[in-house]
Amino acid sequence: MLSLWKNKKVSVIFPTYNEKESIYYAIQDFFSTGYIDEIIVVNNNAAPGTSEEVAKTKAIEIFEKKQGYGYAIRSGLKEAKGDILIISEPDGTFLGKDVLKLLAYSNDFEVVFGTRTRTALIEKDADMGLFLRVGNWTLAKIIEFLFNTTSLSDVGCTMRLFKREALEKIRNKFTIGGSQFGPEMMLLTILNDIKFVEIPVHYTKRIGKSSVTGNKFVAFILGLNMLRLISRYRIKSIFWRKKK
Repeated sequence: MLSLWKNKKVSVIFPTYNEKESIYYAIQDFFSTGYIDEIIVVNNNAAPGTSEEVAKTKAIEIFEKKQGYGYAIRSGLKEAKGDILIISEPDGTFLGKDVLKLLAYSNDFEVVFGTRTRTALIEKDADMGLFLRVGNWTLAKIIEFLFNTTSLSDVGCTMRLFKREALEKIRNKFTIGGSQFGPEMMLLTILNDIKFVEIPVHYTKRIGKSSVTGNKFVAFILGLNMLRLISRYRIKSIFWRKKK
């Protein structure tokens, strides 16, 4: 039986490492929208007890031993059967109700990126202080300027939607297994002339502490690495354009 979304199968990919306390509720929240056909939980060497929490739900659990956000997402995308693929995180920061918003924009766009930088949608105690918000906004604006794209305001938001056809255009070009995988997806989307839009999503308090955003120094180093990634792809883009 297909979901209520225009006879399209909708899959959600949840990478998990340290979300034992929140993953059950995240799965239930997303399924409760009525628009999700399957949730793929990618156990990326997750905390003990995570599998038991997933087993209480209808989600499908797979395992990825290579440590890293990118490796986990790539495994989930390979396993997912959906015509529409939604990437999110099961740490309580994203809300299932925003799935409908992403799906609505998928009528006109092949890819829909979320943004967490709209202050009206940043909930109390969410881990999106000035440092992280400005950092993500700055890197997004650098991409927007260097690649002459439509408006971007958040390079690190993990909630996003890809139509199957769009994913197939870039799947074999992924190179990153770590935390920079998200920006690489964005850059590959741009360089392959895939029609995309960015929309605001809710961002709430995380259950537990993030190994990245919970440490400003780690977040700063990640930002520098993302800047290097953007620069590398800008150089690549010159040669890509010449080949066309």
